[in-house]
Amino acid sequence: RLKPAADLARLFRHHPAALRRSLEIATRCSFDLSELKYDYPDESSQGEPPQLRLERLAHAGLARRYPDGCDARVQGLLQKELSLVGELGYASYFLTVHDIVSEARRRGILCQGRGSAANSIICYLLGITDVSPDMIGMVFERFISRHRGEPPDIDVDFEHERREEIIQWIYERYGRHRAGLCATVIHFRTRAAIREVGKVMGLSQDVTASLSGQIWGMSNGGADPARMRELGLNPDDRRLAQTIGLINEIIGFPRHLSQHVGGFIITQGRLDELCPIENAAMEARTVIEWDKDDIDALGILKVDVLSLGMLTCIRKAFDLLEQHEKQVLTLDRVPQEDRATYEMLTRADAVGVFQVESRAQMNFLPRMRPAEFYDLVIEVAIVRPGPIQGGMVQPYIRRRQGLEAPEPFGPALAEVTRKTLGVPLFQEQAMQIAVVGAGYTAEEADQLRRSLASFRRMGTIGAHRDRFVAGMQENGYSPEIAQACFSQIEGFADYGFPESHAAAFAMLTYVSSWLKCHHPAIFACALLNSQPMGFYAPAQIVRDAREHGVELRPVCVNHSVWDNTLERRADGSLALRLGFRQIKGLRQEDAGWIVGARGNGYPDPESLWLRAGVAPATLERLAEADAFSGMNLTRRDALWAVRAIRAPAPLPLFADPLDGEGLREPDVTLPAMHLGEEVVEDYLALRLSLRAHPMEILRPTIPGIVPHDQLTCVSARRISVCGLVITRQRPGTASGVIFLTLEDETGVSNIVVWPRVYERFRRIVMGGRLLRVTGQIQREGIVVHVIAEQVEDLSGRIADLGHPLETVVGITQPQADDAPRPPRYPPRAHHPRDQAKRLFPSRDFH
Repeated sequence: RLKPAADLARLFRHHPAALRRSLEIATRCSFDLSELKYDYPDESSQGEPPQLRLERLAHAGLARRYPDGCDARVQGLLQKELSLVGELGYASYFLTVHDIVSEARRRGILCQGRGSAANSIICYLLGITDVSPDMIGMVFERFISRHRGEPPDIDVDFEHERREEIIQWIYERYGRHRAGLCATVIHFRTRAAIREVGKVMGLSQDVTASLSGQIWGMSNGGADPARMRELGLNPDDRRLAQTIGLINEIIGFPRHLSQHVGGFIITQGRLDELCPIENAAMEARTVIEWDKDDIDALGILKVDVLSLGMLTCIRKAFDLLEQHEKQVLTLDRVPQEDRATYEMLTRADAVGVFQVESRAQMNFLPRMRPAEFYDLVIEVAIVRPGPIQGGMVQPYIRRRQGLEAPEPFGPALAEVTRKTLGVPLFQEQAMQIAVVGAGYTAEEADQLRRSLASFRRMGTIGAHRDRFVAGMQENGYSPEIAQACFSQIEGFADYGFPESHAAAFAMLTYVSSWLKCHHPAIFACALLNSQPMGFYAPAQIVRDAREHGVELRPVCVNHSVWDNTLERRADGSLALRLGFRQIKGLRQEDAGWIVGARGNGYPDPESLWLRAGVAPATLERLAEADAFSGMNLTRRDALWAVRAIRAPAPLPLFADPLDGEGLREPDVTLPAMHLGEEVVEDYLALRLSLRAHPMEILRPTIPGIVPHDQLTCVSARRISVCGLVITRQRPGTASGVIFLTLEDETGVSNIVVWPRVYERFRRIVMGGRLLRVTGQIQREGIVVHVIAEQVEDLSGRIADLGHPLETVVGITQPQADDAPRPPRYPPRAHHPRDQAKRLFPSRDFH
């Protein structure tokens, strides 16, 4: 403990000089955080000051962006922005981001700027963003202000597969003594708390895994005693009761210090003189020990170098487009305002499209009916927790459809929310409403912005309620309107979107939509080659591509490479060939050896082994994925052939296919696999099947279910549907409602599970892989939902896929008396080797 002065005086009563000297030293050691001196790097080049360099680059960009010349308005806007940047001394910041983006472009890495300042004319001319300020009409003072006393915010997204190249380049350019990633504090949530406390309290791994498996997503609700009873545990047990109490107590505590997703701190002098630097867990990364929120409080500039999977997908799509269609595109050269693209989005045909592929977005698109770029800006921003919680979605749709007046808050606020039909959707609008409607000063509006940004961490937005409501009433607004305005602004504190962010994302939404609309094979190929990303697994991407008329070709040792590729069909269209990357457990290095040694093709599995030198285990994975089908070998025959290859590497002097005793393998006739077995093995090896959807085989065994593509035209109000669960969503704004997406061979269905139904079928909803749902149909235009009343887990039926179809359905095909009858197999819950063991027990299948 820290002893009070009286205790210290008593302890050192015989040495008063020591106490006096301690006080002198303590006085000299005083320190205040304001004494920290931070200098941003001086981005001058060859003696050219930063401001002059910025002006030179901006005017060069003016000639590039406007080759036919620009009007006086653009010239005036540029001069205004440059003057303000020069006055506030932010030129070096813009130059840092410009240099990072330029290096990425030099390396062929696609990137896109976003953030409060990313949609300025300066960033557009420097190439940091491809969103012109004309598209959204941003006002520069919204993100650079004399009153804020802080630099603007620009985040840059890079291809997620190549961002590390840029991170290492930043280290090389500035040195590790001047650049480092900042840290972030990870706090306990329910799942982590259960695991950590469970270990301390001596619970078994099975019990802690079962408890954490009952928690939905990133919940902070703690362990529920009712769920424990469902698992057969007694929450009244002394140890379990203590465990529950400790779990609830530890939630929200700091767990560990981690690195920020991409926030770089760069200094002119030595960074290690300002704060400690340490090695990160990830190789070749160094981080400072200060949390990102402390960086903001200290006014230290952070450059965010982030990753985005869709940029990887778009760049790969552009490469494929150039390779196969000789069409060279960049983000800013994609044809704009394409009618067919907007019509596709209006049909909610958006699987794989950036930002609008979730079920909530697909349900909103037919009602939104986007027809121009700014509609996509609104689409990206409105289907988010903040606007939903603030009650902004339904009013906007009604006004867009002409069902109510667009301006409920009076003429003074009309211009602030004109583009969003009187509904404040963006953080910038919230600040303007505070200034125009509630009489906020610029400093107060900036405090409101900070509260919006830090609400989830600090909970400070409520402190503005009285000031905001009183200000609006003083300006003549009724208390009801003032409260309604603040409630909408309060919604921004839970994931509200700045307009500049929405515009940057909307650009990628449009580009990905255009690619999907006009080049579905190229888009699907790029999407598969960019996994993991997005909402949908490869099986759903492949199914969607087929629905758009794309021919899918299987993995083949004689035609595939590591990535999925495109092959020209006889009719001139493109077919998609699956690559080796789709095979679970196959290494890219092995795929490279197979392609490199292929020449004119492999005649049999043994020749592949001898020429490519891959291990027998790799051959086995290829056989399980049916990659030898191009040799006219069935999956079972190929597996039998590769199992005869026992050596880990080929021996050139012994090229004959000999078995362990030096004898040639005898010919065998293996029974053919039926469709269900093939589909199961496809999913085990590839996570998808080109042969059939599991529901196509199981449908005859599950009577009374409606195919998903008939939900729009079925006349019954109460129906049953069945399908594989491909997404489960429980938005924080949905008051406990669960949204499921089921897939069958005809398409998908949207299931709404109300909380009372969820409580009845909780374990089934959370854990079932194949569900049958009975409920009421709800239609709104082309959007159809099934409101669940009964949920049944049919996951056990998946094992029936291993039976011959006639056995599953109960039909036997007539056979001649002397016809050979194939052996009967147990359910296909086993590996193909297990079947081979049963068929040929004398063989060694280890």
